[in-house]
Amino acid sequence: MTGLHEPARDLPLLARTDVLVVGGGSAGVAAAVAAARSGARVVLAEASSSLGGLATNGLIALLLTLDDGRGKQVIAGLCQEVTERMQSLGGAFAPPPEHWGRPDPELVKRYASWGLVWGGARAEHVVRYSVAYDPEVLREVLNDLVTQAGVELLFHMWGARALLEGGRIAGVAFESRAGRHAIAADVVVDATGDGHVLASAGCAFELERVHPWLWFRIGGVSDVDAAIAAGAPLFRTPNPGQALLPWGSVTRIDRKIDATDPRDLSFAELACRRMVMEEFRALRERHAELRDAHLCEIARLIGVTESRRLVGRALLTHADRQKPLPGAIAITGHWTKYGAVYAIPYGCLQAREVENLLVTGRCISADHHTHNATKEIPPCFATGEAAGSAAALSLECGGRVGDVPVETLRERLRARGAIVDYAF
Repeated sequence: MTGLHEPARDLPLLARTDVLVVGGGSAGVAAAVAAARSGARVVLAEASSSLGGLATNGLIALLLTLDDGRGKQVIAGLCQEVTERMQSLGGAFAPPPEHWGRPDPELVKRYASWGLVWGGARAEHVVRYSVAYDPEVLREVLNDLVTQAGVELLFHMWGARALLEGGRIAGVAFESRAGRHAIAADVVVDATGDGHVLASAGCAFELERVHPWLWFRIGGVSDVDAAIAAGAPLFRTPNPGQALLPWGSVTRIDRKIDATDPRDLSFAELACRRMVMEEFRALRERHAELRDAHLCEIARLIGVTESRRLVGRALLTHADRQKPLPGAIAITGHWTKYGAVYAIPYGCLQAREVENLLVTGRCISADHHTHNATKEIPPCFATGEAAGSAAALSLECGGRVGDVPVETLRERLRARGAIVDYAF
């Protein structure tokens, strides 16, 4: 037997909305909030039980980075608002502006202990504007953002397939515990991270295999700073006695995985979780400060940050680094490279094949090299905010996202505190 036949059927309509955002990670939340604040009716559908994606469920509890590596902020808007909300709740830590860009070795060492400074051993490190936070506080902030904006939020909704009519998406079919149903929308935003919607709509994409990561948190550490000084691979967190461990499998699993393949994902989940437990036990043996430590949480999402990437109306490449590009709707630095800056054109969010689809987050149209800059949480907030704002604007032209005047979009983003210009 080579396959099974699924009979055609009409799907019950669960909702009808102006803008449908599929995926509730940082990019999806930003898109939904931006569209709702622009006056659109918005449904945000998320497959899991909470918002934030890898930023919460993946325990990648670091905003890397909101600056250009030279002391200048390049990402603001909703990402800055989220940072300030977390700080007001005591759930985030970041260097003050007067420290950004400073090469002082003591400051660099201090912030590196929080996981806020990255790069090669030979890099001339400076303090970055990056943020360490408590994932539970971020969940609270994202919940508040979405509900306060009037977004209809639906959890436990797996976006199964785009439903096409001509050259546009009429809606998306979802699977839930209630069965199979559809949500109709004038504009759809694919914020799934793995590009589920764009792939099912027949849009061109590239696919990468990657090594998986699995971060975890431990508590009951007698002295986090002493453990770090002794060589324990920990980061400080906003919570006393707690540490974050950015555990990866690159040197332990000699197999890259396809994050769209359930067999590969199942292999990675089992292997990584087994090795996390082995690593935790070994750390307690090696470091006196961890003898009484306990596991707080292993990430609920495996740390895969690349799979499908849209091949869109524009493609951001390594050659675009340090270049002003027309129609930029976001600016991003690079978390491991100092002074590396990219302007992200609106075309990187647009599929060529479907007129009412926008793509945001880590599956925007960028090459493999440049994706290492655009996949991080702050640029995902930035492209999400741009996608949501553009989706709302496109309602004035029948949902045709390519007809949105780019300068109007850029003006709206500027008015909301987003950064879309950079003096290269």
